[in-house]
Amino acid sequence: MTVSILIVDDEIDVAELFRQRFRREARAGTYALHFAASGEEALSKLADGIKPQLIVILSDINMPGMDGLALLREIKKSRSHIPVMMVTAYGDAERRRRAVEYGAAEFITKPVDFDFLKTQLRQLSSASA
Repeated sequence: MTVSILIVDDEIDVAELFRQRFRREARAGTYALHFAASGEEALSKLADGIKPQLIVILSDINMPGMDGLALLREIKKSRSHIPVMMVTAYGDAERRRRAVEYGAAEFITKPVDFDFLKTQLRQLSSASA
């Protein structure tokens, strides 16, 4: 069963990095990767519907316009069942506290530990099956 991951980050290189690190899983049909370059674009994609089933959103915190924390609050208002993992290069305590307070499922510091992330995703995939 294929499940979807929405990655939200304004850095163009992030999409290519995720495509490379999830190449095997994408080819095997385990994950379908979707990308948004802003919080606003992510909300638009969510409104249009993401197929196959969306199991998680990975969002950068620092983005122009709607930042990741504002996106997290918006998602939790209407789609509280979707886990959101916050990804940031700045792992300070205040951002972590706010992310948890707003309902983040996980707080991941860049550079991303892809082995840890894939373990987390396998757990989410198992829970959604």
